[in-house]
Amino acid sequence: MLKLPKVLLTGATGFLGSHLLGTLINKGYEVVILKRSSSNIYRIQDKIDSVISYDLDMQPLELAFKEQNIDVVIHTAGRYGRDGCSIAKIVETNVVFGIGLLEACQKYNTNIFINADTILQSYLNCYSLSKKHFVDWLKQHSEGIQVINLRLEHMYGTKDDDSKFVSWVLSQLKAGTSKIELTTGEQKRDFIFIDDVVSAFLIVLEKSEKLPQFSEFDVGTGRSISVRKFVEKIALLYQEINPKSKTKLLFGTIPYRKGEVMNVYVDITGLQKIGWQPKTSLNDGLSRIIRE
Repeated sequence: MLKLPKVLLTGATGFLGSHLLGTLINKGYEVVILKRSSSNIYRIQDKIDSVISYDLDMQPLELAFKEQNIDVVIHTAGRYGRDGCSIAKIVETNVVFGIGLLEACQKYNTNIFINADTILQSYLNCYSLSKKHFVDWLKQHSEGIQVINLRLEHMYGTKDDDSKFVSWVLSQLKAGTSKIELTTGEQKRDFIFIDDVVSAFLIVLEKSEKLPQFSEFDVGTGRSISVRKFVEKIALLYQEINPKSKTKLLFGTIPYRKGEVMNVYVDITGLQKIGWQPKTSLNDGLSRIIRE
């Protein structure tokens, strides 16, 4: 039996990272995580004893690479800026930290760098601009390390932050809010359940030997739905479980954000060619987060 590569995972305490961590451990991978001593580990509390952990505020970044002989980095850490932090903080997390990882990979001969990117256009906000900036650095340095860039669409699932759109809508319903003010909801998005996103990371890791030195894949279901229909579906499924829910959806009461993208197209043919398919229907995914 071939030995599985040792994986260093960033963002392990976050939404995507925590789900990835659980799957990697279950698959038998040895996992090293980078976090901070102050990180809230509630999502991975039951897994923390199964990993090797380094605290970036207490230990230098290179220490994990020096001590652990890392084969693969899966980089999911990111800063959205929703907390009102400065542009400098967003760039520090999404660009400077990533470059530090990349330099450590090349210094200590790490073979593969798998990056969690966004499908958003760079002009939309500081987050998307910083993510695209970092991809430029990955492309420039991909001669020295294999890079796999995954452009993620709108993920949703269990244990997400309430600041995220799907979780926020659900939290409003659960709180019995009398009304939820929304845009007209005509913009279309490709909502993908977290388990399917995790399986995309796993398949590119497993098929990495057959991929070029730099490769990029869109991650979504390949099917878009208007935000209005999506929110109405959440409310309907919630009311089926909680018939007393009386929350009203007030579409058109708030304006679109500046530069709003009205239609997102996700081309999943690249992932399909290497054997991946999303498996969770919208009804099943939403029912799971509502019940949980």
